[in-house]
Amino acid sequence: MRRTILIMVAVATLAATGWAARAATNDPTLAAVAPAAPATGSQDLATQLARARLATGRYATNLRAAKANGYQIITRMIPDMGWHYLNPTIQGFDVTKPHILVYERHGRSWQLGALEWVFTETPATPPLPGATYGSFPAACHYKDGTFVAARVQELCPTRSPETGARFNFWHPDLVTLHVWVWYHNPAGLYSGTNSLVRPFNHG
Repeated sequence: MRRTILIMVAVATLAATGWAARAATNDPTLAAVAPAAPATGSQDLATQLARARLATGRYATNLRAAKANGYQIITRMIPDMGWHYLNPTIQGFDVTKPHILVYERHGRSWQLGALEWVFTETPATPPLPGATYGSFPAACHYKDGTFVAARVQELCPTRSPETGARFNFWHPDLVTLHVWVWYHNPAGLYSGTNSLVRPFNHG
């Protein structure tokens, strides 16, 4: 079974998995921060970002809503980045439907920081003006969000070496597009990491 984005094939089984939802609370330390105006001044980019923000506003401080709409944990906190939640039913590029929501956590409060799209190769045409990309190496993912690098699925341990959680899925090398729509990033809109979320690295 082939799909536009191979990670969706790898995680198709996630769609049937139930996840415990935790109520998000409004914490002033995690209030949404509007991103700076695009450096390019592109009206098209501004319009695209506005559409993305409007479409994901319901998730801004509400992880429960994201989970209810199919987003499921794939990584715990990646330093200076966030917790990643993937919706395995989303295919292709749609600015209103990010594959991944990247959250910052403070205690029991969650704040959406970035949106992320993933590709198996760099798009021939940037899906957003001026887009730059990151990468995520091939990895085995486990049901609690832990993961380990592995170039092929056959090398994936059946249990997380860190926590013992059951194997969930493997994906090949990926090209990533982070867009800091919900939290300002001094390193730039498309930078993979953000120094301003460093206080949340330990929850």
